[in-house]
Amino acid sequence: MIDAGRPRLIALLHGPDRSGLVAGVSGWIYHKGGTILHADQHHDATTGAFFQRVEWGSSSGDPATEAAAFREYATQELGMVVSIALHARRPRVAIFVSQHVHACHELLLDWKQGDLPGDIVAIVSNHTAMEASAEHYHLPFHHLPVTQTGKATLEAKQLSVLRDLHVDLVVLARYMQILSEDFLCQVGCPVINIHHSFLPAFAGARPYHQAHTRGVKLIGATAHYVTPVLDDGPIIHQEVRRVSHRDTVGDLLRKGRDLEKLVLSEAVRLHLEHRVLIYENKTVVFD
Repeated sequence: MIDAGRPRLIALLHGPDRSGLVAGVSGWIYHKGGTILHADQHHDATTGAFFQRVEWGSSSGDPATEAAAFREYATQELGMVVSIALHARRPRVAIFVSQHVHACHELLLDWKQGDLPGDIVAIVSNHTAMEASAEHYHLPFHHLPVTQTGKATLEAKQLSVLRDLHVDLVVLARYMQILSEDFLCQVGCPVINIHHSFLPAFAGARPYHQAHTRGVKLIGATAHYVTPVLDDGPIIHQEVRRVSHRDTVGDLLRKGRDLEKLVLSEAVRLHLEHRVLIYENKTVVFD
């Protein structure tokens, strides 16, 4: 049984499938004295691509050096694209939120209960609805409203906050502003958004109103990575709930809020546990 005190590493790999890949990864770990704790892989029959997540306990006193050595081996010898993380390192998370605060509250509760393997380090908002809650959780609150100075000025302030805090992930918990392509190019970390619709249906604004107009029988919520194309980024997690002709727009909004907060929280957890592998505009999620 592995010593709980030994460092753990997590690698995500993808590339062209061929024989011997699983053996190559497990053999490298074995010869370094490591112990595999979890391993999962997937073959895409359409593209011929191989995907793997492997987590192992290291016998090295320098896990960062071991991570670099594994990356070099998997890249040079196996032809894989590799990302690797140290299990002990807790990513730093900033939440962006506007006036709809339910998803933000869910993330804060999960964090305080120890259910998120990361640390929320700030709340950024164009409104003050979460200011008292941020104070309650002893979190910095950055009120950066949209003003006549323009989006570029606002985003420059946001980027400055994120850099000062060394943020590893930005979560849009119903942040009702569109991030510019320039912001996404400069932010230097992934951005996860919750969209209050089962994408690709009803993208854009007022999706519950769109759903009610169409008389749908299911509503949903979608957590995805943010790209310059609105509501078109790789999907991490989705859930749906049945509705009927008796439901008003208000009913859809109420039921949708429950979906949104749970879907976003799960997506953030999956990302922080390094279970999401982005490939082209899709994801492979190792649950």
